[in-house]
Amino acid sequence: MKKRRMLISLLLMILLTSTVALSGCSGDKENSSSSITIGIPQDIEDSLDPHDMLAAGTKEIFFNVYEGLYKADSDGNLVPAVASGVEISEDGLTYTFTVREGVKFHNGNLVTAEDIKYSVEKFADIEGGAPSIAAFSNIETVEITEDGAVAIKLAQPDSDFLTMLSTIEAAIIPADNLDPDANAIGTGPYKYVSRSPLTYVKMERFDDYWGEKAHIENVTFKICSNADTIAMELNGGSIDMFSRLTTAQMAELDMEKYNVLEGNMNLVQALYLNNDFEPFSDVRVRQALCYAVNREEVLDFVSDGKGTIIGTSMIPAFGKYYDESLAELYPYDIEKAKELLAEAGYADGFTFTITVPSNYQQHVDTAQVIAEQLKDVNVTAEIQLVDWNTWLSETYSNRNYEATVIGVDAPQLTATAFLDRFVSTAGDNFVNYANADYDVAFANAIATTDEAQKVVYFGECQTYLAEDAANVYIQDLPEFTALNKKYAGYEFYPMYVMDVSKIYIVDASAE
Repeated sequence: MKKRRMLISLLLMILLTSTVALSGCSGDKENSSSSITIGIPQDIEDSLDPHDMLAAGTKEIFFNVYEGLYKADSDGNLVPAVASGVEISEDGLTYTFTVREGVKFHNGNLVTAEDIKYSVEKFADIEGGAPSIAAFSNIETVEITEDGAVAIKLAQPDSDFLTMLSTIEAAIIPADNLDPDANAIGTGPYKYVSRSPLTYVKMERFDDYWGEKAHIENVTFKICSNADTIAMELNGGSIDMFSRLTTAQMAELDMEKYNVLEGNMNLVQALYLNNDFEPFSDVRVRQALCYAVNREEVLDFVSDGKGTIIGTSMIPAFGKYYDESLAELYPYDIEKAKELLAEAGYADGFTFTITVPSNYQQHVDTAQVIAEQLKDVNVTAEIQLVDWNTWLSETYSNRNYEATVIGVDAPQLTATAFLDRFVSTAGDNFVNYANADYDVAFANAIATTDEAQKVVYFGECQTYLAEDAANVYIQDLPEFTALNKKYAGYEFYPMYVMDVSKIYIVDASAE
């Protein structure tokens, strides 16, 4: 153990000190007292259509541009947005939304019931059967009532439906926008201005916003794909804010200039395994890896001991739905890991590749520590670093990988959002997990309107994932956000979004 710690320490020291000054953030900071430049680790996707967005990082920043009928606040409460209210029928099948008066799109046009009907039919894909998220396949019809409200009828009751409508995948967009892929028009506090691939995304305050106006006029999201240069860029003043700093990056910060805010990422970090890839198709091999990974050691090296160890695809923030006992299902046990590998026919180990997006230093560091640990059970993990777009297309979309270290978020404040991707037929089931019992339990959870029963069924889903060792679950990562001291007001959300609208200037002269 002592030898490995020394090896890992040396490895991470090399990793964290190998900075490449010229490959960090691109471009110069705007010198406006009413502007802020925020570093982000990845470029946005090509599509600006909220109903087609896949990457969490893209949704994270476009949370400021798009809104649904309802939205979540920083406390996790659902509040009316484009709708001013809703009536739900006694049978739970019909949701009738009142259109909020005076809501404008960023093109200046008022939002109408026709725009809402168009948007719902589009993201539900009523005709084609390929909705933006699986839950919207439950939508049967969308009608405009005589008094101008919008009535959405479901095939079966779904207690999570209103929450699902608060997501960016359910954003309301203009019916007359002929090219939403390239022309982002929403109703949020900021409107999209422009982008330069691999360089920046620019937004500006929407002064006709229906709700509380944003404070900062101009926002630039600058692409900082080289994680090693983040502290340098912050200290140099080219960016004002960056989220998800590593502890090593924080140690390099000029604390005279920055406040470091601490929260949770609210995502499930794991060594995700392609269950169709041999030998990960054998549950004993997957379980062996769970026993072989010392998660406490991962937290020590990656996040200075901070973070919350988890045992399934759910996070503690979900309270009653979260089964904390599953975090103890696979205690660190090298001998047990070797025994399971021998039973599966891999007593001499095997070699596999962990594909990791290079722009997320926490995941790179985690993969490095895991690779070192697996040597103790004669398993060789080779690390392949790829750029974000390659990871998104090849690993996530095409499922062309063996294993990956990543954090999976929930775009909605529901247990469903964390667990629906593991249904065997789910389009985003990128680990190729398949268990008929899991499918039944999940279907039962969705169908019931009894909250106590929903808790039971979602608990069953988590148990199946853990016992099947669908993945090697690690932690809900801590989130450290550096914010220049001339700004304040930033709030963490219990979901993976970045709300810029609440940030304000406290000292325009601060350097």
